[in-house]
Amino acid sequence: MKSMKKKACLLLSTAALILALPLGSAHAENSKVTIAVSIPAATHGWTGGVVYHAEQAEKELEAAFPNVDVVLSTASSATAQVSALEDLSASRKLDALVILPFTSEELTGPVEQIKQKGTFISVVDRGLTDPNVQDLYVAGDNIAVGANTAHWLADKLGGEGKIVVLRGIPTVIDDERIKGFSDVISKTKIEILDIQYANWNQDEAFKLMQDYLAKYPEIDAVWANDDDMLLGVLEAIDNAGRKDIKYALGGNGMKQIIEMVKAKDERTPISTPYPPSMIKSAMYMTAAQFNGQAPVRGSFLLGAPLITPENADQFYFPDSPF
Repeated sequence: MKSMKKKACLLLSTAALILALPLGSAHAENSKVTIAVSIPAATHGWTGGVVYHAEQAEKELEAAFPNVDVVLSTASSATAQVSALEDLSASRKLDALVILPFTSEELTGPVEQIKQKGTFISVVDRGLTDPNVQDLYVAGDNIAVGANTAHWLADKLGGEGKIVVLRGIPTVIDDERIKGFSDVISKTKIEILDIQYANWNQDEAFKLMQDYLAKYPEIDAVWANDDDMLLGVLEAIDNAGRKDIKYALGGNGMKQIIEMVKAKDERTPISTPYPPSMIKSAMYMTAAQFNGQAPVRGSFLLGAPLITPENADQFYFPDSPF
């Protein structure tokens, strides 16, 4: 299947989604539908948000649709997620699987095996290495996350300078963010001094940034392609007392970072959105396949506009876990 990419605003309200899914179909009345949801455990802030929204969607779907049984599973590693999928598939018939893969490469084969049993596959965020496995894909526009940040940074640095970059976990979305960022930077005189993985983890980012600071006496800016890592980066810079770093930027729209943007922080004046609530959108879109709606196929990408002091209130949710 060749997915047709569409940019769509998927942050629909729960009420609107419930109204969009009719209860009256014969399938809904007579057949029990099992939807497995497999996601990483709350290993950092963003996945904590994913778990929160998945749990909310599980309650809402089962309350709205008596024929739907949502089986939610979290995993602390790719190996654990593979094992959990094997158990789920062996113990029951899965009508659909909504999965946010821990890593792309290790989960592609196991998900493909489940698809071969006739299961509808919805992939969220971290794409599989073979996109033909998925029937539905919901994610942010990761190339735009990297590219929009790079355009802003290149403009502020006047097209030249020295920067360091922190990558996340080896996944399709990390590759896309780095590609979007690097393609823009390569057309400037900005030098990327170093680029290494910190696994979207604040503590690992803190340690990696300490290494960068010790290795490079002059750094103009830092891009951590995730806000959890950015928190570690900022702590390392402050502890070292480095004043040469003009900008430290992240991505994903964590509320702590949005607060900095709202306050017009000179070092972190922008961010980009990447809402963990996309898991809820994917779960509702998947449930629609079995409740009288026309089948939804393809790729749906959320936009990644720059979050600035002027529009930050639109992206700020103080009660959210992320």
